[in-house]
Amino acid sequence: MLDFFPKQFFLFDPLSIFFLCVIFVVSFPSAVYSFGYLKGGYSPAKITLAWFLFFIFVLSMAFVVTVSNVLVFLVFWEIMSLVSYFLVVFDTGHEKSIQAGMIYIVMTHIGTAFLIAAFMMMYKFTNSFDFNVIKDACQTMPVQTRNIIFLLLLAGFGTKAGIVPLHIWLPYAHPQAPSHISSIMSGVMIKTAIYGLIRFVIFILGVQSSWWGILLLVLACITCLVGIIYALMVGDIKRLLAYSSVENVGIILLGIGLAMFFQSINMPYLAVFSMIAGLYHLINHAIFKGLLFLCAGSVYKATGTRDIEKLGGLIKKMPQTAVFFLIGAMGISALPPFNGFVSEWLTLQAFFLGALNIMGGARVFLVICAALLALTSGLAAACFVKAFGVTFLALPRSNYAKEAKEAPFSMKAGMLFLSILVILFGLAAVKIIRLLAIVASSATGFDISSMSFSLNNFILSPQAGKNVYLSVPLLAVGLIVLGGACFAVYKLFNKTKVRIYKTWDCGYYKLNSRNEYTATAFSKPFRIAFSFFLLPYRKTQKIRESFYHVKSFVYETHTTPVFKKYIYEPLLASVFKAAKSMRSIQLGSIHLYLSYIFVTLLLLIIFMR
Repeated sequence: MLDFFPKQFFLFDPLSIFFLCVIFVVSFPSAVYSFGYLKGGYSPAKITLAWFLFFIFVLSMAFVVTVSNVLVFLVFWEIMSLVSYFLVVFDTGHEKSIQAGMIYIVMTHIGTAFLIAAFMMMYKFTNSFDFNVIKDACQTMPVQTRNIIFLLLLAGFGTKAGIVPLHIWLPYAHPQAPSHISSIMSGVMIKTAIYGLIRFVIFILGVQSSWWGILLLVLACITCLVGIIYALMVGDIKRLLAYSSVENVGIILLGIGLAMFFQSINMPYLAVFSMIAGLYHLINHAIFKGLLFLCAGSVYKATGTRDIEKLGGLIKKMPQTAVFFLIGAMGISALPPFNGFVSEWLTLQAFFLGALNIMGGARVFLVICAALLALTSGLAAACFVKAFGVTFLALPRSNYAKEAKEAPFSMKAGMLFLSILVILFGLAAVKIIRLLAIVASSATGFDISSMSFSLNNFILSPQAGKNVYLSVPLLAVGLIVLGGACFAVYKLFNKTKVRIYKTWDCGYYKLNSRNEYTATAFSKPFRIAFSFFLLPYRKTQKIRESFYHVKSFVYETHTTPVFKKYIYEPLLASVFKAAKSMRSIQLGSIHLYLSYIFVTLLLLIIFMR
């Protein structure tokens, strides 16, 4: 009898437990947040439906990362995809939600098709759907077969993760879902694809070809840069966060790709260390991106708009939300001593250690990847200076912002919980790395008993005997002392009395929101710098009262959606063209259709012989 189902249905190894923790760390505060978010905006029946879909969504993700059978994995993967589709189109009154849902469901099923093809190839070779049986059989699988399965898995899981150019659905779907769902989709759901890559490529297939890791590193670098460049350009706060998720998936994959590369060239210490960096950024991104989406939902509920050009001044109207957003923004910008700084520092150290221990073109390649990661981090900081500054500082730009009120208690409770974790996951880095080392060892199959990742409870050293170390608590204390010293010096030597008055600019005292720096103006230098990729264009319109007097002037600037215009639209046009050509054989004649069936059966009989 064929082995369709394993004797042990679940697989609770360190990797599965880690991803379960990630799921519940973000889902719990999102559930608390949803009490206030859903109230008043939906009918009781709609709220009940939202809770039902939420429960099934979280449960399906939990099953995806714990089942030990490929067939069952696919079932729950599909349930997760379908439920998330219904959550994307939850606001059925909005046309954009329906459009986003359509793009999402098409892309996710394209990804699923690649996964099914990969799993069927595994089954053909192993005659089993059990993870452990497949893992054992893959050791003797032909190299060419392993390569094809790897590419299919990369395309399938890459679509769900949002790897460029398969990311097209993500900036459409995440903004349209309710904000607590966007928090889970961005913070958790796309991470199930990372789980799939680790489980099926590293753990089951086993990495024996170095080009697997190199290919993933190249795609990760492209994903990082494309994601953050587009995030800098957009003015919709949830769309900005969605593109930022693309960028952070790239950073996570830099760690995973490095681990694969080092595993293939038998460098176990660096493989485990790189995996730790990738997993650390994975949970960090889940925390601070979950927080930022919840903050964006609070802003949207209070103002009714996601356009940051229509906001401003919210720090006075929503001070607690502003603080939570600022904490999340500093975390995602990799500023010390917050969590994002630690995981990006670890990733950079993995690149540098790799470059020091290998020779030739690979060393140059790793240095280039490290430089691109540093560039990405700088652009991310600029992006969230824009997001926080334009949204919360200066004067309100519209009545939406003027009439905003602070979020209710349950929403603030969810944001507070994740804000605390952003700080704790930075300060407790050494403790967390020790736990992640166990997960990385389980995923890569390397023994960590002889590996040292820390000197003591407060100081982390990437490699024993090296003069490179990091102590986040000491760094935090140093920053506090430095800040206090600067403040004390300022108070000591500055004897001028401070007088608070209205903003005054060169004698013009009637400043209003039209004089403020806009998000479009902020991003213009970056739009110029990356014009070779963004392909910006302008639209202007002048309405004149006379030849010399202009009554009004309309100025618009846009960037070209490169992937949509040059990849997906031509592909879609080809599909419709092919479908239209197929209509020529549909003449409505039952005799013709019967002849098609007869010819098909005849061909099958011939080939069966």
